[in-house]
Amino acid sequence: MIIDCHGHYTTVPVAHTEWRAAQLSAWESGSAAPAYPSMGDDEIRASIEDNQLRLARERGSDLTIFSPRASAMGHHLGDIRTSTAWAQACNDLIARVVDLFPASFAGACQLPQSPGQPLDAAIDELNRCAAMGFVGCNLNPDPSGGSWTAPPLTDPYWYPLYQRLCELDLPAMVHVSASSNPAFHATGGYYLAADTAVFMQLLQGDLFTDFPTLRLVIPHGGGAVPFHWGRYRGLADMLDKPPLAEHLMRNVFFDTCVYHQPGIDLMFEVLDPANILFGSEMVGAVRGIDPTTGHYFDDTKRYVEAAAITPEVREQVYAANAIQVYPRLRQLLVP
Repeated sequence: MIIDCHGHYTTVPVAHTEWRAAQLSAWESGSAAPAYPSMGDDEIRASIEDNQLRLARERGSDLTIFSPRASAMGHHLGDIRTSTAWAQACNDLIARVVDLFPASFAGACQLPQSPGQPLDAAIDELNRCAAMGFVGCNLNPDPSGGSWTAPPLTDPYWYPLYQRLCELDLPAMVHVSASSNPAFHATGGYYLAADTAVFMQLLQGDLFTDFPTLRLVIPHGGGAVPFHWGRYRGLADMLDKPPLAEHLMRNVFFDTCVYHQPGIDLMFEVLDPANILFGSEMVGAVRGIDPTTGHYFDDTKRYVEAAAITPEVREQVYAANAIQVYPRLRQLLVP
């Protein structure tokens, strides 16, 4: 069993994307948004079978934790009402994919967020999606899109959402959206900077003393964190925090969305394998073929297969860790 913890619906039907543009245009003009378009199952099925599902089968993964396209969450656009309607539309589409392909996909939801707004709408949508069988959510630590106006993830502002995540036994993948800051390229700069910044926020605080069962996945291999593992161990010591293994790593996990062999090898060298979840984010940020290998950059299973790890560790990373972090998967994997 191979579980890909990081998949996005980047190949949605055109009508879905066009509705979002029309919704935002209506908001800007002060008029009502148009009705959400009707899309048939065949259209959704084709968008998946020709893309994510085909690649998953070709590359050998079995189940993908599937969420709306991260770069399209766009929490910095519109307001909390438009964000709520957009999140609901995106999550309903994910639910339809899961219903069409229940053996291949499990849902993770987009949360409605807006700069400076409370998290009530996010909690309501989390509850709605949990009732639909979703196994996790994506949490944007910077709804401003690159201005970083939100408090750090250790601030009590976030606590009502964490409380509900713990009650539902759901994890959150901490994932920013598109960048509104020209200094940050979205997938090459902003994503990785945010992953790194979030880890440091957690290191500075004591979040998991207050929420010992909260589980957070930092994607894209944890940004720069594994490469600078010694720096963060040293900073923990300078800040009078416990060692990282005690302070953070019972609750924080990284995926394998790292698109070269040395990067994956480094992760296994410096991290406990219990903190590594297999992920690819395929049909995502980097879609081309690596000219040095002849294979797609985002075919991350190849890197894990080539890593100098035992079969037991490989099995742990491929599935067991994901089931621990996303326990609702157990209900989906019962024969």
